[in-house]
Amino acid sequence: MNNATRPRPQSGAGYLFQGFSLMMAPGLRRFVIIPILVNVLLLGGAFVYLLSQVSEWIEHWMAALPEWLSWLSFLIWPLLVIAILVVFSYLFSTLANWIAAPFNGLLAEHLEAKLTNAPAPDDGMAGLIKDTPRVIKREWQKLTYYIPKALGLLLLLWIPAIGQTLGPVLWFLFSAWMMAIQYCDYPFDNHKVSFATMRDTLKQQRSTSLSFGAVVMLFTMTPLLNLIVMPAAVCGATAMWVDRHKAPLGRN
Repeated sequence: MNNATRPRPQSGAGYLFQGFSLMMAPGLRRFVIIPILVNVLLLGGAFVYLLSQVSEWIEHWMAALPEWLSWLSFLIWPLLVIAILVVFSYLFSTLANWIAAPFNGLLAEHLEAKLTNAPAPDDGMAGLIKDTPRVIKREWQKLTYYIPKALGLLLLLWIPAIGQTLGPVLWFLFSAWMMAIQYCDYPFDNHKVSFATMRDTLKQQRSTSLSFGAVVMLFTMTPLLNLIVMPAAVCGATAMWVDRHKAPLGRN
């Protein structure tokens, strides 16, 4: 599939769905295998552990709810489940991305070449090793951006009533934004676009970025789908880069 014949999604969510077909394109499958294996091991194991502990955690939080607000328990319980799923999904997805980051960068690079009819990169293992320090540094930048905001939202969850109702909603929105940053950053970083410029560029198309990140977040929270969402998100974000961000940033 080249860029001339590929349909242009009208929303960020549409780019993720297109990513599932793009990742199966000839020549790309070898870059998809390792991210999927990483997800199977990390997210699969995390969800098995989560299922064994989630009831106990929710009971602990519900015990902190003032008695006069006990009538809200029917609403708070599902919100807490969502909050736990969002936090677990994002944390383990981030860890998986740290491990798979060099391969995700290669996947984005080769897909972009295919979409723009450019020659495919031919750096091989030497290029992968050479780029790894830069890629890991970039992942660290994302983590330092994430941690202060995540700690504030984590503290919010412990505030009775307000934390248990507003907190999960804010966690989901923030995690959707971070998912957009996580996956859209691969093609930006391949072109040496700074983290700050990448973040500001995504803010200029906030609704597209958030809708993309929200659907990625939902898929990451869904068993089985979460095992294959990583390469699809990389491909969808790369298609979004080609369609919406590459030309305005003056990248050829």
